Amino acid sequence: MVTEQELDAIGQVLVDAKQPLQVRFRALFTLRGLGGPGAIAWISRAFSDDSALLKHELAYCLGQMQDARAIPVLVGVLQDTSQEPMVRHEAGEALGAIGNPEVLDLLKQYSTDPVVEVAETCQLAVGRLEWLQEHPGEPAAGPYLSVDPAPPADEQDLGRLREALLDEARPLFDRYRAMFALRNAGGRDAALALAEGLRCGSALLRHEVGYVLGQLQHEAAVPALAAALARPAESAMVRHECAEALGAIARPACLPALRAHAADPERVVRESCAVALDVWAHERGAGLHYADALQRLRAPP
Repeated sequence: MVTEQELDAIGQVLVDAKQPLQVRFRALFTLRGLGGPGAIAWISRAFSDDSALLKHELAYCLGQMQDARAIPVLVGVLQDTSQEPMVRHEAGEALGAIGNPEVLDLLKQYSTDPVVEVAETCQLAVGRLEWLQEHPGEPAAGPYLSVDPAPPADEQDLGRLREALLDEARPLFDRYRAMFALRNAGGRDAALALAEGLRCGSALLRHEVGYVLGQLQHEAAVPALAAALARPAESAMVRHECAEALGAIARPACLPALRAHAADPERVVRESCAVALDVWAHERGAGLHYADALQRLRAPP
């Protein structure tokens, strides 16, 4: 049981810009795990930060918590055109993840946003909400315990799923479904098929491919992720996700790319590398939980 004082202490770490970003991330994911109105309030306060990466993760966590009390702040972030596109995109995705149909009309409105990543995200969120209405009682989270922007496809043949993922003529929602089905299938062949998606035309899809490769944690994807991270013309939103995926895979082969971009000119990329190196160290260490802010708080001096 966490006390109000402990919750506030963790929240103070999250909003303290003087703290290393890795420490603030651990506080954020601790708050996500604790849940409740107090955690939502602290996470919401941090949207005034100047780190797009942190704000992106704030929105992600609020969506994964699936608490309707987070809807007003996420709506505000989506509507705020002064926020970075990757932050607004994640707010739209989070509104879809929460699964409350009350935001359906708003998401339809922003499905034509001038920022293509925001528009495509809201289209996906509309697709997810409409799918949930047609499939009541479906599980909220898949085998990776994440609330995904689209349900996995029913197809199980890896070749056909790969074709669906790479087919630029297909609706984005269907390609996302193929992507999550490949992730759920797992294994080397699925990882290699997903890695081909890092060359797709949609930056939003490439970004999500990076994310699912981090979930899959298969070393076969490391060369493609490292190559995407190294492409200077690639969207920073994609490169950041590739960096985080390399940290999650946590194999020795991941380290050179992360270290090479630790001082990248793009802030979101170099911050992602710092966080990824922290995750890499955690995955390779003896700690049980990455979100360990509460344990650190309670540790004897």
